[in-house]
Amino acid sequence: MRLATRLTIAILSAASASLGAIGPAAADEPDPSYSYFGGLAAELTTPGQHPPGANDWSCKPTAAHPNPVVLLHGLSNDTVTWNSLSPVLTNAGYCVFTTTYGTGALGPVLGAITPIAESARQISDFIDRVRAATGSEKVDLVGHSMGGAVPFYLLNHLGGIPKIDHYVALAAPLHGSTVSGIASLQPLLESTALGAQVVQQCGPCELSPGSAVSIDLNANPAIAPDIRFTTVVSRYDEIATPWTTGLLEGPNVDNVVLQDLCPTDYTEHYELPADPVAVRVVLNALDPGRAQPVSCTVVLPFAGPVR
Repeated sequence: MRLATRLTIAILSAASASLGAIGPAAADEPDPSYSYFGGLAAELTTPGQHPPGANDWSCKPTAAHPNPVVLLHGLSNDTVTWNSLSPVLTNAGYCVFTTTYGTGALGPVLGAITPIAESARQISDFIDRVRAATGSEKVDLVGHSMGGAVPFYLLNHLGGIPKIDHYVALAAPLHGSTVSGIASLQPLLESTALGAQVVQQCGPCELSPGSAVSIDLNANPAIAPDIRFTTVVSRYDEIATPWTTGLLEGPNVDNVVLQDLCPTDYTEHYELPADPVAVRVVLNALDPGRAQPVSCTVVLPFAGPVR
């Protein structure tokens, strides 16, 4: 009841609030929507286009931001997921790169569906392409959901440790996910021949709690002590569940629970990478020397901040 009450209050607040900006954008900054719906709209109006600011292959990192940033989506695509964060990072002076990896029958509309090992190989190849184009030894990773978990396969099995500086995981099922109980139906699906075949080719299905692949993923920051890990989670996550699956332990880890920073942030799994509170956390994680205070506002599920 407490969650329902808080969400009701937030929605009523949104209905009665006057319109206002969360924070003024710089004059040359593409205006981010800070909304999951904004990403969906971008996909519908410009299908196949990368998010604003991403994939300028002539971009050269500066001394202020020497690492290019690679953004990795979850069970979605790069346009939907990074419509807000990509222009913010670009305006802040980063070279930003995205790719829709792990696609299947639906093509670039839906990625991260192939087995984790295959997705990890595609990500590894993309990182090498970014490093070659920019001349950078290392990249910073920002991954949402599956995109925050799959790179651990890269670190453990594909020699990725020397290529990564900062690793930011947003709502990532690092230790498997129950998907709000839906994962308990997976054995029933696997009991049929067709279902078993589907599960064998399904990357997200490999992250059921306690699965062999989840264990093999080995989301242990101790394997890479020189990488700085930041996790960002929401207590209202409905996909990476329990929400604590997105946390790590170790001296090279910063765990951020959004509601500890902003009690009126009701973001769930899909809104999280567009949430302005989370966006500021990402900026601070990538450049701690220029960290700024995190402003709190009312953030609604899917819709984003109350303006």
